[in-house]
Amino acid sequence: MRPGVILLLVTATALTPVASGATAAGKEWITLDNCVLVPNESNDGDSFHIKTNNTEYLIRLYLVDAPEIESVGAGRLVEQASYFGVSVPQVIEIGRRAKQFVDQELAQPFSVVTHMAGGLGRSKIQRFYGFVRTKDGDLGELLIFNGLARVHGTRAAPPGASSSAEEIDLLQELEKQAHQAGRGGWNIANMGQQSFQRLPQSPNAPAQEASVVANKTKGSKSSAASPAGAKLDVNTATKEELQRIPGVGATTAERIVANRPFKSAEDLKKVKGIGSGKRYEELRPYFQ
Repeated sequence: MRPGVILLLVTATALTPVASGATAAGKEWITLDNCVLVPNESNDGDSFHIKTNNTEYLIRLYLVDAPEIESVGAGRLVEQASYFGVSVPQVIEIGRRAKQFVDQELAQPFSVVTHMAGGLGRSKIQRFYGFVRTKDGDLGELLIFNGLARVHGTRAAPPGASSSAEEIDLLQELEKQAHQAGRGGWNIANMGQQSFQRLPQSPNAPAQEASVVANKTKGSKSSAASPAGAKLDVNTATKEELQRIPGVGATTAERIVANRPFKSAEDLKKVKGIGSGKRYEELRPYFQ
């Protein structure tokens, strides 16, 4: 290993900003700000070199698995190809497309958050788990939403959460939307002609654009609710109305209905898969 190079396993998940600074392994979260992508022949869709403060790190996304970009580990490639329902050569093309997407997303400075907890891997060098945020949101969520990775890997609770269940539910919902919309590896014949999509719940996306994306992915004929427009009653909204909200799929809509009646929309925090973190903050503006 070259001097100044540290290996990290990084979890792709949305974060709440935390304090920066060195800490003991597994104790506190630290933030690596103003990270830049470092070109390296080993970079791919879920593993890549970055640098910040003159120190280089190897990032490995967590909860998200992008296909390999070369014919190594036949068993793994066969498993990945089976997941997407394509051939091995085709799943390698999905992996190359994922790498292209990551190169684009990490072309501008981004952040990494880690608690320096050691992780296992094929490398003999100690590696660590962490989290990545890009200008368009969480990198792992973006890969899943664009059909360029699968929900797969060791589970870990994001900072501020008690478990990984909320993030896994969200990733599975984004994958479902990608599959229905035929994005990336879910439409291999047209993958190269597709443009990359931002998350409908991205804080950088206008509400109107987010609604359009949500409608397209869910096949809705009517407009979605908007934080700036008519808001839904948490106790009377239909499943169809709930599913027009960006990021809400059939499972979450059913859970909301099953937990009624609510005293107020604040009680959405009690719904499995929503909680009091990021998802609640994204959904709350759509309700009275």
